[in-house]
Amino acid sequence: MLLVGIPTALYSQAVSVSGRVLRGGRDTVPVANTWVVLHRQTREGAGPVDSVRSDSRGRYRMMLRNPDSTSGYVLSVWYDSIAYFSLPLTVTARPVHVEDVIVFPATSTGPPIRLARRLVTIAHASDAGTREVLEFLELENTGVSTRVTADTLKPTWAGRVPRDAGQFRAGQGDISGDAMQFRHDSLIVFAPIPPGPAKQITYAYSLPAGTRALAIPIDQPTVELNLLVEDTTAVVVAPQVEALGVRELEQRHFAAYRARSLAPGDKVEIRLPAGKFRAQMLLPYVIGLLAIGMVVALVWALRRRPTPPRLS
Repeated sequence: MLLVGIPTALYSQAVSVSGRVLRGGRDTVPVANTWVVLHRQTREGAGPVDSVRSDSRGRYRMMLRNPDSTSGYVLSVWYDSIAYFSLPLTVTARPVHVEDVIVFPATSTGPPIRLARRLVTIAHASDAGTREVLEFLELENTGVSTRVTADTLKPTWAGRVPRDAGQFRAGQGDISGDAMQFRHDSLIVFAPIPPGPAKQITYAYSLPAGTRALAIPIDQPTVELNLLVEDTTAVVVAPQVEALGVRELEQRHFAAYRARSLAPGDKVEIRLPAGKFRAQMLLPYVIGLLAIGMVVALVWALRRRPTPPRLS
């Protein structure tokens, strides 16, 4: 963007931000005359601070005046009704050259979205006997168009979750929790998924108290499955599973496992040890033993009672 008629002195704290917008696919071509918006992100919120249209070669340039080192900056481009974002910008006193923003045409058809990685982390049993599980997924679009959905009956991706799990909560990732739903035994995703780097999804759920085995449903080809189990004595059953030793994460220890190239229907099961021993767990048994003891004592007392003397 050319700033005309503004005194040069005002540029003393301005930083140039420039880059290109390209359309990906089978051929990469410049995207001309499209709006590029610069956003500032702070703890209080986020909002646009400047915008400019790309030229015939897909290039753009704008001036960020009075950049704030405590704020974050990112660029956005709308194309075919989908918003695409740049990587977070590192703004210093020098000109900022932004990596190419790649946009794609949108379609509801194409090759299946690939499950490139699934990481399952299983915590120790809590005092209540329940277990918390965190899952991390990486989804890859191997096509040449951004996958979108036309209605709620055909999501962009769906996958099975453990049958006995409950209290599902969406986590932070590349796909917002607002674009995810948990229906029956499945996770359903409605967000657009463009080609390129894998999109990350995280979610958590709880296992009921007393769960001794967790079956991970494999309903589609899975390039890699990783397991982190805080109960290091647990037994993992999976095709060609590799034990990777014990890993320390945030001062907690997890047994790590890996299985690759899983096919639909493959069996993956984590056999868990019993939960923590708690003294209150013995309370029903103690009460039962006391009751039995009182009955035995009463019977013994009745049998030992002396025979009353006969009347003459």
